[in-house]
Amino acid sequence: MPIYEYKCKKCGKEFEVFQKITAPEVTSCKFCKGPVGKLISLSSFNLKGTGWYVTDYGGKKNAAVEKKKEESASSAPAAPEAPKTDTTSSKKES
Repeated sequence: MPIYEYKCKKCGKEFEVFQKITAPEVTSCKFCKGPVGKLISLSSFNLKGTGWYVTDYGGKKNAAVEKKKEESASSAPAAPEAPKTDTTSSKKES
């Protein structure tokens, strides 16, 4: 069950109510019985890292699609290799 936050418009006090989603909204302050307004607060739900939904909730990929990707990758011509250069430092002669 979620926790809802309310603020009294009369006394200014804020309070939390632990109630079902289907329960009616609170309309009066529990301290002074004045009218209240529902507050919007930050969620305690954090998403960390990249691609959590892919690794945790992603469906199994179709084997035919995977096989086709592998075949196309293996049949593609290899890129020509770049010439290797000497990266060691040499002393400048004076």
